[in-house]
Amino acid sequence: MNEFEVPSIIVGAWQLSAGHNIETSSTDEAIDTFSKCADAGLTSFDCADIYTGVEELLGEFLRRYSRHGDSENRKRIRIHTKFVPDRDVLPRISKDYVERIIDRSLARLGVGQLDLVQFAWWDYTVPGYVETALWLQELQSEGKIRNIGVTNFDVPRLREIVGAGVPIVSHQVQYSLLDHRPENAMAGFCRDNGIQMLCYGTLAGGFLTDRWLGVPEPREELANRSLVKYKLMIDEFGGWSDYQELLRLLGESARAHDVSIGNVATRYALEMPQVSAAIVGTRSTEHLNDNLRVLSLQIDRQDIDRLRKFAVPRSARGDVYELERVPESRHAAIMRYNLNQGSAE
Repeated sequence: MNEFEVPSIIVGAWQLSAGHNIETSSTDEAIDTFSKCADAGLTSFDCADIYTGVEELLGEFLRRYSRHGDSENRKRIRIHTKFVPDRDVLPRISKDYVERIIDRSLARLGVGQLDLVQFAWWDYTVPGYVETALWLQELQSEGKIRNIGVTNFDVPRLREIVGAGVPIVSHQVQYSLLDHRPENAMAGFCRDNGIQMLCYGTLAGGFLTDRWLGVPEPREELANRSLVKYKLMIDEFGGWSDYQELLRLLGESARAHDVSIGNVATRYALEMPQVSAAIVGTRSTEHLNDNLRVLSLQIDRQDIDRLRKFAVPRSARGDVYELERVPESRHAAIMRYNLNQGSAE
């Protein structure tokens, strides 16, 4: 059993990326939000090398919080980043490239060791993901990385990496009432290999909140790629009518427990096998208190069973991230595959 520990709620910072197409907060506002999260006990933060500007922002937060924040909480703060090599680089990826990206993350965050590096690989038709994971393990042995995780791998490829001896502690996967794909095989594999699942998309970009209950299906262009991504998952789920019925069921549970729909949706994901944490995005402190209510919320087995009976049969089939890997599909069309381009060449 590894010693990797995370709180139930991880603060997701992707919404602060310059490429997210949402009005971004100022540096001071964002750092104030991070500080209030840390003061409230939410001391793990999720980012990525390809979230433009976010590693630097979290680095500034760490510097300021070290000077003025709660000293005990500072010891508990963990920054989870990602290593996402450009798709165009995959055929010629090298250890030198990997190390330059890792060194850049270290510099941006202003730390001597990365708490968690979550490895992604865009195209399985290009070999090299096992060798690349082994290079990350070498950098771990050199002290640059504390823990190695993965994100959006399927079972066969993750089995290869684990079989090569890479000590994977976590797998970041999309998992929500709209998307139960991790249950098809991944949860069992992770259980058998001591890998914790960290879930993103538990609120489906905000679609699994009170905000959308009773709202007609949007016909205009959605505000950002996150909403486009999760609207596609609603389409896979059966469409707007089935999605609205799911919100209605969530609303019944939320009213019974005097919480929000988002609270129930997040708690649901946390109750799933092998799930250790839900990654909940934030751009301000507006929803901080609401998010904290998830920690004390206990939903009945009857609630869970009722939601599962409706949602699981409508969920997409296949392995983790399988739909998103289909070339030229609607899901693949919204991806940006070369966001590290030129930065480490």
